[in-house]
Formats: sequence, structure tokens, C-alpha cells
Amino acid sequence: RRLACGDVEGRLETLFRRVKAIQDKSGRFDMLLCVGNFFGPTSEIEWAEYRTGAKKAPIPTYLLGANGPETVSYFPDVSGCELAENITYLGRRGLYSGASGLQIAYLSGTEAQQEPAPAYSFSAKDVAELKMSLLSTPDFKGVDILLTSPWPRGAETFDNSTGEIDTKKCGSKLVSDLAASLKPRYHFAALEKVYYERLPYRNHTVLKETPQHVSRFIALADVGNAGKKKYLYAFSIVPMSMMDLAELVKQPQDVTENPYRKLEKVAQKSRTPLPAEEDPACQFFFDLKKHQGNKRSSDEKQRVTSQPKQAKKPPQPPGPCWFCLASPEVEKHLVVSIGTHCYLALAKGGLLPDHVLILPIGHYQSVVDLSSDVVEEVNKYKSALKKFFRSKGKRYVLFERNYRSQHLQLQVVPVPLDQCTSEDIKESFITQAQEQQIELSEIPEHSDIMQVVQPGTPYFYVELDTGEKLFHRIRGRFPLHFGRSVLASEALLAVPQRADWRQCAAERAEEEAQAHAFRREFKPFDFSLRR
Repeated sequence: RRLACGDVEGRLETLFRRVKAIQDKSGRFDMLLCVGNFFGPTSEIEWAEYRTGAKKAPIPTYLLGANGPETVSYFPDVSGCELAENITYLGRRGLYSGASGLQIAYLSGTEAQQEPAPAYSFSAKDVAELKMSLLSTPDFKGVDILLTSPWPRGAETFDNSTGEIDTKKCGSKLVSDLAASLKPRYHFAALEKVYYERLPYRNHTVLKETPQHVSRFIALADVGNAGKKKYLYAFSIVPMSMMDLAELVKQPQDVTENPYRKLEKVAQKSRTPLPAEEDPACQFFFDLKKHQGNKRSSDEKQRVTSQPKQAKKPPQPPGPCWFCLASPEVEKHLVVSIGTHCYLALAKGGLLPDHVLILPIGHYQSVVDLSSDVVEEVNKYKSALKKFFRSKGKRYVLFERNYRSQHLQLQVVPVPLDQCTSEDIKESFITQAQEQQIELSEIPEHSDIMQVVQPGTPYFYVELDTGEKLFHRIRGRFPLHFGRSVLASEALLAVPQRADWRQCAAERAEEEAQAHAFRREFKPFDFSLRR
């Protein structure tokens, strides 16, 4: 059991009186860790009693060094030393290992603004040497605790606001880098005179890296502050080295992405996809050859091409593609809406009459290959379809199979609200995946498919109307009709005979009637008609 404390600023009596009261009420704590300014401009009178032994700290106390020139004299040895009975200065930088195996990394001072760094500051070299000494340790997983006086720059990214503090301007980039590398389970800082406890964040990329423990950043206020902001933090921690791995890497529900990692930018490069084995009997056919150029006037086209962030031209298909809107081989009667970058078409041999596809007009193999403009319009169609199906008493299920296909097909299937819940749908996908030895993982709430898979990787993906997402990285063979089979099962739509689209062929007249009915009903929700 440990206590952490913010800026003491020489108010030793106030601090230790509070610590004694906590221990009298809750039992003994093993140590007190102090970050920020331990000494202040009026420290000498109170400090003299502890330095001379007239008084003793009620708990083993460990503190960081000076943050300014006025208190440097209190720290006679930069490598660390005992300042008074039960009060120890950790040193300029290093690792403290307790008898229990607890590992505490520490960095004293504030980030240097000049070279050489003064005695109360740290430099990039200090941070690099601390990182090197720890990261070179065999099987290094992280440290239990990190102590710094300054906040890390950008701590609030992906999190709730810090309110009074703008972490994009305050704090240290070097501390951010240190925290990202050392992966502390707890990171304490001070100096800003506010209390802030960030949501826990991940130290791994979901579905790309082996799961790791989460980190918690906690900033503490100054001792005895008038606003009664929290300056003492009590916590229990078992050393990482003594924990079962499964317990160590458990992810809490409110975990966020790592605030210090640079956001990965998916490169939208024009490229020819690697040859893929196409499903021999293609499911959907469209022909808009006669309609090319009829949706927008030349003036409107000019306005689109003059936009400052024009997307790169999509790659050309390596051969005939049945889904590129300009293909001369397709039937036009199933297309129900055309946007700027995407279009909607009814599925040929659909599970239901209103089973629809979202497809990019240009040639893209999967969602992760899309340019930002296309992604934006895909999301517009998803939102419109969600509202449309809700108005008809249905919820939608969306799935994509990036395997044995050349052109992205987002299949959107409506399921009656009174027939099954979103939880029923999720459970059916997971259960049938397990039966077929398919590892279907849930993508965390704050992540999306583009964060967990690289372009060119085969995968299967499901998205529910609740926003929940399921994902499988395809490494070998994969059942082509898996998504349809799950939805067609008796547990959901109860039309198992329609799992294979080839068994669901309809006459052209029936398809035309279904498309006409869909266009008419979807019209109030179709944003493409309002351009």
C-alpha cells in the first residue's frame, strides 16, 4: 500500500499530520512518494526540526529533486541520499527497486531550456540514458511506477478534458517520450496545482501487438491548498514481477488509446492490388454505362476537382471488375443511389428484399484502402441506412469480407427489431465462429478497423448498429458465405436456405420492382438527392 503526494512546498507539518490521520484510520502504508516541489521558499524553519532529528516522518518518504535554483541547496548529492530520518532524496534519475520487487523509475527536475542543463533540470540525454538503462534489461515489460515533476505533454489526448490545464501547451515532451517507453502502471506528476486522474490507456495496438498492461497518469495538487483539491493519493499495487500475466494485462472497460503514440496515418497510395482469387461466380452485377456523367453537370464536376484536398485517383483493377461503376459489363437496374464517391445497390440474391450494398465508385479492395473522402461518404450512407431501417422497425448489420474479392462490398442486412436484439446477433456470430474454429475478436469502442489492420491483409469484419465491431484476421481458408450463413440461421432471420446467394436468383422483373420500391422508400433519407 502506497501514498503519492503533490507539491509539498515546505508544508511538512500539514502533510505528515494528514498522513498520520490516514494511517490511524486505514492502517499502515509502506511508503510516501512525493513529486513536484518538496521544499518551498519558507521551508527552513519546519525542515530544521526534521533535519536535526527533533521530528521524524511517520512513514518512509521518497522525493524528487529541485525544480528551480532556489531549492537546489537542499539536495547535497545528485545521485541521491538520505536527507533526514525516513526522508530520502531518490536522485537525478534512475530506478528504485524495493524489497518486494516493486520498480519505481524517477526523473528529477524540469525540462531544460538551455545547454548544459542546470542542476534543477533534465535534458534529452538524461531521458535517453534512463531509457537505455531500463529498455536494455532482458524481458523488460515496463515499470510499476514512474515519478516526474512535470506533466507529460498531451496527456489528455483521447481522454476527458483536464479543465484548467491545456496539456498541449504545458508539460514536457521528453516526459511523454519517457512514459511511452517505460510503460508505467502508475505515473505521478505535479507542479500545475490541480488534481487530474486520466482514464487508463493501452500500451499496445489492439490486434497488432500482444496485449500489455495499462497505464494510469495521475497529477496531484499542492499540499494544504485553499481549494481542497486532492493532493494525496492512496493505492495498492502488487509488483509486476509477481503478477500472473493474464491478470496483469486485463483491460478495464474505460481504457483508451495511448496518448503519446503518434497517430498512424494510413498511406493512401495508388497501387495495383496483389492478384486475388476471385469468387468464381460473382454475386452482384450492375450496368450504368449509359448513365455515366448524368448525375453532375460539368460545372459541378469542376467544383469537385477544385477542392483543395482532392483524393488520389484510385488504382485501376488488374482485370474486369464487376463492381466498378464504370464497368461495361454490369446491369444498372439494381443501383438505388449514387453519391460522389460511393453508390448503393441491392444485392443480387439478397437475404431479404432490402439487403443492400455500399460500394465505392472507384476501384478499392477494402475499407482500409479508402481515401478520406470515400470514408466520409461511406459513413454518410451508413448513417442514412441506419435511420432508414429504424423507421421501418429494423436494425442493420454490416459485414465485409476482404478475401477472394477485388472490390470492396459492404453488405448491409436489416433485421427486424422484434425478431432479435443486437446482443443476439453478436452472440450468433461469436458462437458460429467458435464452431468453425474462427477467432472472432471484438474491436474496442475507441478503435476502428483502420487501426487494427494494414491494407492488403485478408479479414472478415462485422459492425452492429450499436457501434460494436467484430474482427477476424484471415490466415488460411475462410468460408465465403460465413456472414450470410450466420444471419440466415434459425437463431436470427430463419432463412437458412438463402445462405448461398446462388440459390436465391430472382427474375429481372422482380429485381426491378424491388429496386424501385427501395428507391421510393429510401428517398427521404438519401442525401445524394440533395446535392
